[in-house]
Amino acid sequence: MRWLPRRLASDIALPGNDFWLFDEQVVRFNHFTGEGTSAGPEIRSDPKTVELCTAAFEAVWQRAIPHEHFYPRYGDSRRSK
Repeated sequence: MRWLPRRLASDIALPGNDFWLFDEQVVRFNHFTGEGTSAGPEIRSDPKTVELCTAAFEAVWQRAIPHEHFYPRYGDSRRSK
């Protein structure tokens, strides 16, 4: 698991909805209501959408901070000495 503070994601092209990527072939978007409950999923497999989500996932993963190094109080990686 990794964490990416929003301030580190400003220059990454991200899809507008939360998503799961399966085998770089299928994307499941999770849609939510204004109250935060599920509005149902959307499954997509068209190449452009899959490519966008794959590129976003890879960019976020490279920049994200591993869980064991993330300290929410600071919003970044600060190792204890």
